Amino acid sequence: MNSIANKAATLIETLQSIVHQKGGALTSDLLREPGRFGLGQTPSRLLPDATTDMVCGYCSTGCSLRIHLKDGEAVNLTPTTDYPVNLGMACPKGWEALSVLDAEDRATTPLLRNNHGDLVPVSWDEAMRTLCVRFKEIGAEHGPESVAFLSTGQLVTEEMALLGALAKFGMGMIHGDGNTRQCMATAATAYKQSFGFDAPPFTYQDFEESDVIVLVGSNLCVAHPIMWERVCRNPHNPQVVVIDPRRTETAMQATLHLPIKPKSDLTFFYALAHVLVREGWIDRAFIDASTTGFESFADFVRDYPPQRAAEATGIAVELIETLARMFHEGKRVSFWWTMGVNQSYEGTRIAQSLINLALMTGNIGRPGTGANSITGQCNAMGSRLFSNTTGLFAGRDFKNAEDRREVADILDLPIENIPTVDSLPYHQIIEGIRSGAIRGLWVLCTNTAHSWIHQEDARELLSKLDFLVVQDMYATTETAQQADLVLPAAGWGEKEGTFINSERRIGVVKKVRRPPGEALPDFAIFRLVAEYWGCGERFRRWTSPEAAFGILQELSQGRPCDLSGMGGYAAIDHAGGAQWPCVEPVAEVAQQRRLFEDGRFYHEDEWARFIWEDSRPMPEAPDDSYPYLLLTGRGAASQWHTQTRTSKSPVLRKLSPQNIYIEMHPDDARAAGVAQHSKVAVSSRRGRLEATAFLTPTVQPGQVFIPMHYEATNRLTLAHFDPYSHQPSYKDCAVKIEALEAKR
Repeated sequence: MNSIANKAATLIETLQSIVHQKGGALTSDLLREPGRFGLGQTPSRLLPDATTDMVCGYCSTGCSLRIHLKDGEAVNLTPTTDYPVNLGMACPKGWEALSVLDAEDRATTPLLRNNHGDLVPVSWDEAMRTLCVRFKEIGAEHGPESVAFLSTGQLVTEEMALLGALAKFGMGMIHGDGNTRQCMATAATAYKQSFGFDAPPFTYQDFEESDVIVLVGSNLCVAHPIMWERVCRNPHNPQVVVIDPRRTETAMQATLHLPIKPKSDLTFFYALAHVLVREGWIDRAFIDASTTGFESFADFVRDYPPQRAAEATGIAVELIETLARMFHEGKRVSFWWTMGVNQSYEGTRIAQSLINLALMTGNIGRPGTGANSITGQCNAMGSRLFSNTTGLFAGRDFKNAEDRREVADILDLPIENIPTVDSLPYHQIIEGIRSGAIRGLWVLCTNTAHSWIHQEDARELLSKLDFLVVQDMYATTETAQQADLVLPAAGWGEKEGTFINSERRIGVVKKVRRPPGEALPDFAIFRLVAEYWGCGERFRRWTSPEAAFGILQELSQGRPCDLSGMGGYAAIDHAGGAQWPCVEPVAEVAQQRRLFEDGRFYHEDEWARFIWEDSRPMPEAPDDSYPYLLLTGRGAASQWHTQTRTSKSPVLRKLSPQNIYIEMHPDDARAAGVAQHSKVAVSSRRGRLEATAFLTPTVQPGQVFIPMHYEATNRLTLAHFDPYSHQPSYKDCAVKIEALEAKR
């Protein structure tokens, strides 16, 4: 009996030790201690000895993250509680921002393609010599327009500015654009034409002060979760209207979802303007004091009655009339849009149709109002103002002699060093490869071979270049794998600088990690190129990112985007960021500021412009051979663009499907013999992919949806562009679907 009792006791003790271990790795990982710095309990192994705040490096929301430091290195993070943007909130990408820095495929040394076609490690000296020799040889043989660069809205502002200055004023390039052409060119062009400057007028506080919030082609819940949180904080019980072909996550939460047919936007918004004019539901005092062109616009929209819009959009006349009345009765109406508007072949005019609605109802310059473009990337606004690509610094014009003189004087450069013509936009740079006009290309922190429209064509063109340089955090991107030279760059958290978010707020980025291996901050790489190129003397003032920010303040002085009062990084950081314009000391300006409160705009006459144009049919509508219309967009809050970074996080990988899928209406699936979660082939006139079918009524019959993040998606898309912004139209092309598995 004693033996049995002893065995039982031993077994019980063993079971207890399994259920409640008092030691071991798992136990130590679970230990918590007071974290200090207002952090509450933190894991013992990650107990910080200091904290600092910095702006997130993913989307344009511009959240602040509190970085937990141990021995000077970031070990953990939490959202900053008192930052005016996110108010203590963060999305999954923000929570995982540090983890992606530890990826095994980080680029840690320069890589040069050898005679066998392999990328092999080389020294920075050899990399710099090779870059300069090859680009100079191409320029000497084919002219200065034969070498170009493509940058990104994910570099800090100071790096964008130095690159734009170095490439154009030092290396003699004419052409350079940014991947912000894929997301924000439409909004920038619309604002310039309508307001006289690329000037988003709003502050995020407007989400909480509107009584009518209109979201057009904008899935805030997924694309900008913290902005949706701000909508949820609105105390006024607002009407939230979502205008989107899909019943998105945001549409499901709306008070009114209007699933208009794709590319019927212009007809729809002109019909709303028609009703407002017909009923006299306009702000005549504001129109007369602050705008021009209204009478002609009013004449134009007479041809767009609600009946015409109902036929084009599939939205009933009664709903169109109801929405117009909502605009009239709302005291604070705000119009918001993202890629559903911008990524369209007539996106500029759609954006301006929303601007027109705001102007004619006086919903601008007041709390809770505005025609408000939500930016995509963390620093797309910085790229628009300071990248020196298709426009000269701070909204100037390369073709304007006075603008060139101002920049030359501020930078102490011969005016002859500044190009007198605009750069080609992104798609014309890519087309320039086809014609042989572009032979050398420097691609920075963007993944053209994945993200560019009509992907197979883009990859073929990249392969035709005489010399392709890719500068990136990772050596494994699709574009890096095609490169002749890969330069290893530091990522967010491994360098310093500033970002400018959607509401024009400048926020500070800090170095809280060491870059891996021999990777360098992009700013340091540009300074190296300047020295090896032989033009380093022209950039002696650009000693550091903060010194560069001082130069940008000089370049902005007297411009609508004036930063001259902000001081240095410490002042901006202490103030919780600052919106431009900021001519007073940053500590003295209000945290929430709107543009156009005085009814004055940036055109010479200080009036806003009504701008319009008839709608055009989409160039590739569905037909008998390709009966479905493909829509693309963001798939999950845990994914980001080409997943170059988010795919490195085990947590983020678990929060969204790893394999490509297509959303399809159940009625279409039955007709096509497609079963739920079965494999299908999706083909366009340009390419083919295989995907898992997800049958859902959230897409309309005749339409399908594939998230943009997957590598294969852009095999299908049609290369067509807005004629004014040159932005690609990713969201309309015809496809066919074939069931690859027999339906049970």
